[in-house]
Amino acid sequence: MKKKIKAFFKKNSNLSIKSKVLAKRLRINDLDQYQQMKKILHELTDEGFLLRKGKRFIFNYSGDGKITGKLQIVDDGNYGFVIPGNSNSKDVFISERNLGTAFNDDIVEVILLAKKKGKNVEGEITKIISRGREEIVGTLKKTKSFYFVEPDDPKIHRDIYISAEHVNKAKNGDKVVVSDIDWSSNQLNPEGKVKEVLGKTGSYDTEISALARELNLNYKFPAKVLNEAEKISEEIPAEEINERLDLREEVIITIDPDDAKDFDDAVSVKKLDNGNYQVGIHIADVSHYVSKNKAIFDEAFNRCTSIYFVGKVIPMLPERLSNTVCSLVPNKDRLTYSVIAELTKRGKVVNYSIRKSVINSKKRFTYKEVQKILDDGTGDYIEELNLLNRIAKTLKQNRSRKGSINFITPEVEFKLDDKGVPIDISVKQITESNNLVEELMLLANQITAKHIVSKKDKTKHVPFVYRVHDYPEPEKLQEFAAFVKSLGHSFDANTANQSKQLQHLLDQVKDTSEESLINEVAIRSMAKAVYSTFNIGHYGLGFGHYTHFTSPIRRFPDLVVHDILFNYETKNGRQVYDENRLNEICERASDQERKAVTAERISVKLKQMEYLRNHIGEEFEGVISGITNFGMFIELSDILAEGLVKLRDMDDDFYFHDEKNYALLGQRNGKKYRLGDKVRVQIIRIDEEKRGIDFLLLND
Repeated sequence: MKKKIKAFFKKNSNLSIKSKVLAKRLRINDLDQYQQMKKILHELTDEGFLLRKGKRFIFNYSGDGKITGKLQIVDDGNYGFVIPGNSNSKDVFISERNLGTAFNDDIVEVILLAKKKGKNVEGEITKIISRGREEIVGTLKKTKSFYFVEPDDPKIHRDIYISAEHVNKAKNGDKVVVSDIDWSSNQLNPEGKVKEVLGKTGSYDTEISALARELNLNYKFPAKVLNEAEKISEEIPAEEINERLDLREEVIITIDPDDAKDFDDAVSVKKLDNGNYQVGIHIADVSHYVSKNKAIFDEAFNRCTSIYFVGKVIPMLPERLSNTVCSLVPNKDRLTYSVIAELTKRGKVVNYSIRKSVINSKKRFTYKEVQKILDDGTGDYIEELNLLNRIAKTLKQNRSRKGSINFITPEVEFKLDDKGVPIDISVKQITESNNLVEELMLLANQITAKHIVSKKDKTKHVPFVYRVHDYPEPEKLQEFAAFVKSLGHSFDANTANQSKQLQHLLDQVKDTSEESLINEVAIRSMAKAVYSTFNIGHYGLGFGHYTHFTSPIRRFPDLVVHDILFNYETKNGRQVYDENRLNEICERASDQERKAVTAERISVKLKQMEYLRNHIGEEFEGVISGITNFGMFIELSDILAEGLVKLRDMDDDFYFHDEKNYALLGQRNGKKYRLGDKVRVQIIRIDEEKRGIDFLLLND
């Protein structure tokens, strides 16, 4: 909601408005939401974002003509925006000629230019306060007289000149890391020195190393961290077991992907005498081994998440912990944090406990194994699996009824040979076994958040880490409504029941050629889920209280949540993290998550390109996934690889871009290509450097 209020005042910067009028403009009808809105207005006033004049609030626009902020350049490098650091001003548009010697992510000072009617606030960069990066990764190129590096990041809009004495034995076409970058004049290119040669451009291993370096992701752990990890014993002292809930005789199982090595969650179920069910969600107790005063903790904070490339992992914790000591492997005693909930047959939680425990997993299942047992009706622990599946289905139905949105996001899985070369790609099937685990994890996360909120109401304020998801911006919903209308569907962006209506639309297009596209565009229309100490609920899930508790091996916020819970319960509500520290953790975790998503997406694209390199000239079925003024993006149906049909290669007619209807129209023949249309294409080019695939559109 805070983001929505800030966006409103930025858009209406000259408007002075009362809180009740603002509530109407933002369609806030609920009293609790109105009180939350008023609280945010006062916070924004304290922060200097708003000014208060009597009962009215107005945007606090800085009029000194200078603004300091972070430069964000668009992918093609032609222009950018400066995001003000104090949030007191609108984003400032910077044209290419006014970028000066600034790189993407630099902190800069901007002088505002005279505002043109109907145009964005525009400025010129006059000073670089600090550089956003010390290194740039790219490909070394050689001309007859000099070397230069072409940056991998498309937002780095200038090539880096390298003198011959600073090439550091790199060869033409090598992927390199450039440091000591000096850029003093916009009339000349920046200069730098080759610090490290990563390998030959185009090799998957080289590209992944370059990607990790570009995003500042560390493969190697510091020696101090590894030494600490090696000293941690796998043996559990008897006194530790005595202080915990002993569940080692219970039937507890894990369900994970085929190639998983770090098992951080296990589940159990039993039917109670009163007809209810007792469900156990048992999570690896990483916080027992990784405490705040250890180097492992500091490094985990630095990483904040594990990153899963195709065939490679950059773990958050050393393997000694993630794959051995903390991993809930079968037939080994392991320390856990358990959420044990009593549910009615209708899925209502009537009782729960959150306890430190010790378990001994009886079986390591894969999703495929569980699905086969559910399908065949026979196999190990069939009774427990059927019961868990029934409960999961009920929980999902309850979520949907309350406005939870179930997005479908297709993913691919790769079959690799022993050298890591992709020999097959297929679309990952989402089955009942996947949903079973997902619903139980959602249940544990929700119970944990509700638990801390209920305790906070009775005692003093305890800062906590929530997983929050704000309402979507009205403008983006309007754009989405226009998009689905162009495909022949309807969506009312102004209805009060947006989430239920959206779920109805997603159900309508299920199992159609448009399903993947509409889901993807819908997700893009949503706000991004983030970590926060201020609870605004989770719009997408329809939950008022939500956190992340279930993956402490691979997510730092979960580790912190465990720490807060335990200290709160055992030390009479003692505060183990102040709010400023938790805000820092939330911001870092959200940033690192965005990096991880980017890295994992590029990793998939690189493997798809590696696979398709052996299929140049072959034909594939696809769906139009994007329309631009320079061509059409096509997603191949069987392997979900996306590439471009360039307008210049569509030589059967002159096509123009119909933005309103998301289409390309032929001027002479009237042929129309729309988003979601099925097409047949031929692969004509793979460009490793630009990470692009070019298609040729085949005639019907």
